[in-house]
Amino acid sequence: MTDEMSQTVTSAADSVAPILRLRGVGRRFGGVQAVRGVDLDVGLGERRAVLGPNGAGKTTLFNVIAGEFPPTEGSVELFGEDVTNKPARDRVPLGLTRTFQISRLFAGLTVADNLYVAVVGVDGGHLRPFRNGRDRALHQRAREIGDRVGLAGVLDRMVGVLSHGEQRQLEIGMALAGDPKLILLDEPAAGLARAERVKLTEMLLGLDRSITLLLIEHDMDVALTVAEHVTMMHDGRVVAEGSPSEIRGNQLVHDLYLGKGHGNDE
Repeated sequence: MTDEMSQTVTSAADSVAPILRLRGVGRRFGGVQAVRGVDLDVGLGERRAVLGPNGAGKTTLFNVIAGEFPPTEGSVELFGEDVTNKPARDRVPLGLTRTFQISRLFAGLTVADNLYVAVVGVDGGHLRPFRNGRDRALHQRAREIGDRVGLAGVLDRMVGVLSHGEQRQLEIGMALAGDPKLILLDEPAAGLARAERVKLTEMLLGLDRSITLLLIEHDMDVALTVAEHVTMMHDGRVVAEGSPSEIRGNQLVHDLYLGKGHGNDE
């Protein structure tokens, strides 16, 4: 094989390599094994849902991926780099952002100011009492992100008066502030009314395919509409994987969601 052919093969292999790779990941809290031997590959641009009843280990797995705490077994590779023992702050510059089940917004600031704070934080800048040219550019970028997540009409509204659905949209906007390659969405539809869930689903489907989405979601309608690939967890283990149609037809999945044999909340 010539050098040129070898480079072509290598480039092709790189293009299909997963941007997130877990091998044998486990996490123990004292005598409780919350996650057990999880293998997972997520490719660039993929929409992947992690489903399972309460106590399945979903949130613990997300926290391991995000770097909130290290696994007690196994390895985590992100964008081709071993990050198993790296904290969350070292994973953000690689292109990883996330949302949380409980809002972490500044209720006393406007939507635009929340987005501006997120943009400044990612940019490594500092808040200043007076704007310079760079600040104006960052404010403009914040407003553009607000438009991307459907909040153009409420940018100057205080976050504390937003609907729950609008707050979820803002959280995703703040996650987008760093131009991420991978966003972890932790229960984005939790507590939303039906119309809000529909709007959120449409927004997620409209995100650029250069952004990979990995979401935990109890609302199977949302999850199976957004996701192209589904990983089902139970008792800390992966018990099923497949397309949304395969998961819908899986008897084990139906049994677990009907409440047979699952544990306590994570």
